[in-house]
Amino acid sequence: MPKVKVLFVCVHNAARSQMAEAFLNKHGGNRYRAESAGLEPGTLNPFVVEVMKEVGIDISDHPTRSVFDLFRGGGLFHTVITVCDETQAERCPVFPGVHRRLHWGFPDPASFTGSREEKLEQTRRVRDQIEKRIREWIDAT
Repeated sequence: MPKVKVLFVCVHNAARSQMAEAFLNKHGGNRYRAESAGLEPGTLNPFVVEVMKEVGIDISDHPTRSVFDLFRGGGLFHTVITVCDETQAERCPVFPGVHRRLHWGFPDPASFTGSREEKLEQTRRVRDQIEKRIREWIDAT
């Protein structure tokens, strides 16, 4: 049976979408094939790389990709899930062949303030929220 292709989209493909991609591939890899991309690709957030390593997932070599390059390249996905805020999600292109488009908003780790440890703790909370949402979605589908 072919895997369901899922694209996670956020602004820079530097944090939330990368975590969601990694968790869906880890927990649902037998049924799903996840990818991620950003509206304006940036650089991986080092706090995200660190907190993902804490749970045994190394994303340090993941590239950040442009959603528009995927769109222009004819990337076909069954589901597109935006993980940024509502106003950013509205900027996402419409992908041909998409059966379902969902929005799961999560705080942006790039916006966190405080000490290094405070930023890590806030990033861990987002990581855990994303993993929980992924597991619930897998169980419901």
